[in-house]
Order: sequence, then structure tokens, then C-alpha cells
Amino acid sequence: MKEKNYNLELIRMISFVLVIAIHVSNYFCRAYGEIPNSEYAFSLVVDTAARVSVPSFFMISGALLLGREETLKKHCRRILRFLSVLAVWSVVYYLWNTCYMKTEVKLQEIIFVPAEAHLWYLYAMIPIYLVLPFLQVMCRNLSKNLETALLIISTGAVLLNFRTTFTGEELYYDLPLIGDKVYTYYLFFGYYISKYRKKIPIRQKTAVLICIFSMAVSFGATMGATFAKGYHYEKELTYGSPFVILASVMFFIIMIRGNDGNFQPSDRKKRIIDLFCNCSFGIYLIHILFLDNYKKYMEPTDFTAWIAIPGLTFVIAAVSFVCVLIMRQTTIGKKIT
Repeated sequence: MKEKNYNLELIRMISFVLVIAIHVSNYFCRAYGEIPNSEYAFSLVVDTAARVSVPSFFMISGALLLGREETLKKHCRRILRFLSVLAVWSVVYYLWNTCYMKTEVKLQEIIFVPAEAHLWYLYAMIPIYLVLPFLQVMCRNLSKNLETALLIISTGAVLLNFRTTFTGEELYYDLPLIGDKVYTYYLFFGYYISKYRKKIPIRQKTAVLICIFSMAVSFGATMGATFAKGYHYEKELTYGSPFVILASVMFFIIMIRGNDGNFQPSDRKKRIIDLFCNCSFGIYLIHILFLDNYKKYMEPTDFTAWIAIPGLTFVIAAVSFVCVLIMRQTTIGKKIT
């Protein structure tokens, strides 16, 4: 059995907390004009910095799965697991939203629209898993030059797609392998960084500076557009935004090369990391229940963002972790988390 890469596991553990931070801080960001500008700025700092988390999950998948040789049976099991997870949690959130939150969810549109917005991740991963065996064969047979060329061409396509979002235009044809979204691109990037992490000619300190600079640009562009338009403007924070991509890639490089790419925590710390990482998918799935409960009874103006964002992020992460840990004591619980 291949030894676990704890650099990747550390990225995973940090990322699932940051995903919660995105959803919490975004609740306050969208209250621009209702909360003080200082609280909005703080919310936006957290939201911007945490944006590296979602691309990191795709890059982790690329690092672990692309180039690997797996049986078709294993691929089928992976797809069926994701489909069953999507089915179960769609029902959970359909009932939650219609019966408790009193928000409309059209069950007949479930193929096209998630029952809860954050389930979009499953909608993105299932098509990727459907073509994963073909991507694996391709990656196993590409030379370094071809891998680099693929990344360069893909980057051009992603940047062009992002530009068209400002004009309302649409490319006549999307680039095969990438499409009109950015997620397969992140998959390739994670694979490439993981494979060539020791040969990438960027020092760690330089990567940190680029990461911070990219976040600062995203923050500044969002803040400026928000002030100009009079509402929270999120386009510069989307995962196809060039500076979100750059910050995410630099973050991934920094983390995967930590401790010379061989982070080996003590046995006790390994157990803790393993415990949290085994629950990370379930935490992602369940945490919105607790955030929604807060939103149902509390407005962004009821409590200062300075305390609410870090406090809620910690509490929601902790409660979600405990719930998933209990669920995973059963066979069914393990299958749906």
C-alpha cells in the first residue's frame, strides 16, 4: 500500500475549515451597506484568503488520481458512491429547505439545480469521475513537454473563458478536456505540481509573496467594484478569476513542498490528521445545516462580524466534525460521508 502523503492531507485539513470560512464570511459580505465598512472589509479579507480551499480540493484529487492505474471496477464504485452521496444529501437538503427553512426547491429540477447551493461540488466531480479513467491513461503516457504544453493551452482557455464573463459573450466551442469551467484545469494543475514540485523554479518565499499579492489584487478589485456598484461584487472571487487561480496554485505549491515535500508528523499528530481528514467530506456536506440555522434566526447586523466569523467557523467546524464522527460509526454513515 502506498504511503500516505501528509503534505496533501494537511492541505485537505486546512481547506475544509477554509470552505466553512468562505460560507460564513460570504454571509456578511453580502450584507454590504447594512454592516459597517470595517466589518465588510474584514469579511472580505477572510473570504478572499479562504478562496484557495476549493481549488485545493480539485488539485488534491489530481495529485492523487491522475497518472494512476486503476481498474474499471474501482472507477465504477467511486462514481456510484458519489451518486449515492448526492442522492441522499439532495433529499436531506430538499426536506431541510422546504420543511424547516421554508425556501422553495423544485425537485423536478434536481438534475440541473442542486437542492442546496454548496452541493455544486458533487455536480462538478461526478462528470470528472466519469472520464477519469481516460484522463489517467492520457496522463500516464504524456511526456513532460506535452504536460507543460497542455497546461499552457488550458491556462489560455481558462483566461479567455473568464474574460467572456464580463462581456456576456460565449465561445462558439469550448476547449475539449477543459470545457467552459475551471475544475478539470485545477485537476491537471494539482497533478502537474505534485509530479514536478521539486523542479518548479519558484522559491517558497517567492511563492508566498505571489500568493499574498494575488489575494490582495482580488481583495482590492472586489472592494473597488463593490464601492462603485453599491453591492457586494463577487466576480473577482470566482474560481476562474486569474488571481484566485494564481493564489490557489501558489498556496498548493507552498504546502506540497513544505518540509522538502516530506512532511512527517508524529504518530499522535498523524492520528489526529487522519481523523479529521476522514471526516472532511462529511463536514463539507453537513455544515450548511448549522450555518442555515444561524441565518434563520440571526441577521448579519445582529452580531459583529469581527467575532461572528471566526466564532461561527470554529463552532460549525467542531459541531460538524462531532456529527460526522458519530455518523461514521455506522456502515451507512461511512457510505454517505
